[in-house]
Amino acid sequence: MTSSKKFMDIDMKFGAHNYHPIPVVVAKAQGVWVYDPEGKKYLDCLSAYSAVNQGHVHPKVVKALKDQLERVALTSRAFHNDRMGLYLKHLLDVCGEGFDMALPMNTGAEAVETAIKMVRRWGYEVKKVEHNKAEIIVCAENFHGRTTTIVGFSTDPLANRNFGPYTPGFKIIPFDDPEALEKAITPNTVAFLVEPIQGEAGVIVPTDGYLKKIRDICTKNNILLVLDEIQTGFGRTGKMFCHQHEGIIPDVMTLGKALGGGLLPVSAVVSRKEIMKVFIPGSHGSTFGGFPLACAVGEAALDVLVEEKLAERSAELGAYFLEELKKINHPRIKEVRGKGLFTAVELHEKARPLTEKLIEEGILAKETHDFTIRFAPPLIITKEELDWALTIIKKVLGS
Repeated sequence: MTSSKKFMDIDMKFGAHNYHPIPVVVAKAQGVWVYDPEGKKYLDCLSAYSAVNQGHVHPKVVKALKDQLERVALTSRAFHNDRMGLYLKHLLDVCGEGFDMALPMNTGAEAVETAIKMVRRWGYEVKKVEHNKAEIIVCAENFHGRTTTIVGFSTDPLANRNFGPYTPGFKIIPFDDPEALEKAITPNTVAFLVEPIQGEAGVIVPTDGYLKKIRDICTKNNILLVLDEIQTGFGRTGKMFCHQHEGIIPDVMTLGKALGGGLLPVSAVVSRKEIMKVFIPGSHGSTFGGFPLACAVGEAALDVLVEEKLAERSAELGAYFLEELKKINHPRIKEVRGKGLFTAVELHEKARPLTEKLIEEGILAKETHDFTIRFAPPLIITKEELDWALTIIKKVLGS
């Protein structure tokens, strides 16, 4: 048997050093648990950044993938296939009121890039903004992906340093500041792109009523509200989508991560026909977007979320988890925050040594922005498993 150290050494020798992973090797996974090559068992409290809401290798999603593999995996969009339309209809049904057309892609960043192209074209063809003058407003500390366009409007120097020149047309304002949004809007503004909770920034939860206020501002000024629900969607925050906590409907939503059920990269942009119609044949595409294998996996992933009531489970267990974390009494803890099973503990000291102690005790978690530990287990987790995790977290953070 090859050891964890040997696998890590091989990674470091042949792989680009664009990550600083926690020193653990995952060789097998099932449900909420993962195992290293030596057989040690860990509770996964990251869920591949919320891509594994259904749990690792969920049998229903795995079966859908295997069944489809035996029929047809890839056709490209040069042809119709017998999976995409049914899958997209199911996705739109899950998304609910306000969405009647979807465009399938592969990764979350591709979904955001697609939305950027769509709202710009809408601005020129529908709102009649002067050609090449369209502006999109975004928030400081955002995370929308890693493409050159997207990192150009990131405020994280690690994400964007020395990748310029940056794509123009973006205006950055503070998060959770409706007044700043109102002041930033000009006749050339076509959209406001925002995460309902900023995940990579450290699970930054905005003030109650923020989403309603920005919805009203966008409507009043005839600009499109684009919500990036790639990480907050599909039950993570205790609703199927985070914006449902405030009862609003965005104009555009970008989706990904858990849409692939932890097996494949599957993403999509959903909107209304009147907005999506700006795309015509040849104006946008993807060889793999909407390919049959992804559609089969996406449909099964959605079924699991709905049938197993994972959003409801996230709401119930997330509230309990947050309450218990807030009971930890130690001066190193600055703040505990979250919604659903999307939780963060911000510290007065560097988080990395504590995440490594958690791993020694059998919990996989990851620091973000140096001082924050994020906890986001698969939504299938049981209360007993959560209590086991809490015992260890309280021991490590409270010692």
